Amino acid sequence: MSRDTQLKERWEKLVDILSNQFSQGEDLDLDAIIYLIGVQELGKVHREFKKDEKLNLMHIAICRLLEPYGYYEFEFFDDEGWPHYKVKEELPPLKAGEQSVLMKEAIVNYFLERQLIE
Repeated sequence: MSRDTQLKERWEKLVDILSNQFSQGEDLDLDAIIYLIGVQELGKVHREFKKDEKLNLMHIAICRLLEPYGYYEFEFFDDEGWPHYKVKEELPPLKAGEQSVLMKEAIVNYFLERQLIE
C-alpha cells in the first residue's frame, strides 16, 4: 500500500472516530481536529475558551504536532499550565495542499502514538 493511500485511509478513519465522539453528525474538519488536540495538550477539557484562547490552543497543537519534525521544541509550562514552544527551524514555504498533507500526516502520527488508530 502506498504511503499516500495509507495516510488517506488512516485520516478518514480518524475523522470518523473523532466526529462520532465530538460532533453531532458532521465530519470534523482539519481546524476542528487541531483545536481538539490543543485542548488535549492543555489538559483542561471541561471548560469554555474565549476566542483568543481558542487560537492559542490551535497554536499549541500545531507546535506539538510539528515538534517531531524538528520545527518546534517544548520549552515550559507557564503559571496557568499553558505549554510554550520555541521555534527550532522555520517551516519551509509550502503550498496550501502541501501544508494540509503535512498537518494530516502529523495528526495521524499523533493519534498513532496514542493508539487511537492503527
